[in-house]
Amino acid sequence: MKVAISGATGFVGSRLVEQLHKDGHRVLVLTRNIAHAQKVFPKKAFSNVEIVAYTPTVSGTWQEAIASCDGVVNLTGEPIGEGRWTPERKQEILNSRKLTTQKIVEAIAKADPQPSVLVNASAIGYYGTSETATFDETSPSGNDFLAQVCQAWEAEATKVTQAGVRLVILRFGIVLGLGGALGKMITPFKLFAGGPIGSGKQWFSWIHIDDLVNLIIQALTKPEMSGVYNATAPHPVRMSELSTTMGKVMHRPSWLPVPDFAIEALLGEGAVVVLEGQQVLPKRTLESGFEFQYPDLQPALETILK
Repeated sequence: MKVAISGATGFVGSRLVEQLHKDGHRVLVLTRNIAHAQKVFPKKAFSNVEIVAYTPTVSGTWQEAIASCDGVVNLTGEPIGEGRWTPERKQEILNSRKLTTQKIVEAIAKADPQPSVLVNASAIGYYGTSETATFDETSPSGNDFLAQVCQAWEAEATKVTQAGVRLVILRFGIVLGLGGALGKMITPFKLFAGGPIGSGKQWFSWIHIDDLVNLIIQALTKPEMSGVYNATAPHPVRMSELSTTMGKVMHRPSWLPVPDFAIEALLGEGAVVVLEGQQVLPKRTLESGFEFQYPDLQPALETILK
């Protein structure tokens, strides 16, 4: 295959490019920063990777490059857990998803020949937060800010089906790997200051980065997959269990809690990302025949942290 990827130099994207390249596929990397992309994917090591500059929210000649691709993976989006959610930041979080997806869909619709599939990222924030409810792909959306962002994001992606292109939307849980959310949590544990964030009762729906990459590749290659799939491991845990398991794997104490007010002081409204969670199950994902390498938290953390 030849696969175009936006957000290719990010935490998930770079791992996906590595795997596709290793499997012998060709990859078109859409990037805002050519020099950075060339550092991440040096030509010597990534001979099958082509790098194209683009402005994600603006139509341009970059869109023509999509015509030669079999599939497109759209992973672009400003990080939600970094910094306070000022009104400007919230607008950036929304626009970086909604407008980029709009331009990707526009490119696919104009392409000749067209890619046969768009795999579009979304997030489990779609469901809103709850300490008691369980969500799967059939559950309705929530009504907080992140739920509204996910609804707008998915609505743009859905327009690709009007061009007769297969669409797979993957609602990502918290991705575990060296980097991302876990990267931020490792440091306090190393300093013997690890512990649960907030009450510890909030749900933590997670997925190992290798499982996520394999799921994206299955979505690209399995023509019977279409619609929404939860990209979360089948066994979510509460924050207190995550903390205990991290302590166990890292041989560090895990009793020092991070109080709500400390996170709220740091992140403001954005604290909702870590202080409230949702229990999300990958019902359709399992029904599609996908097999998780890491369905349970401890073995997943052991491969990452050891």
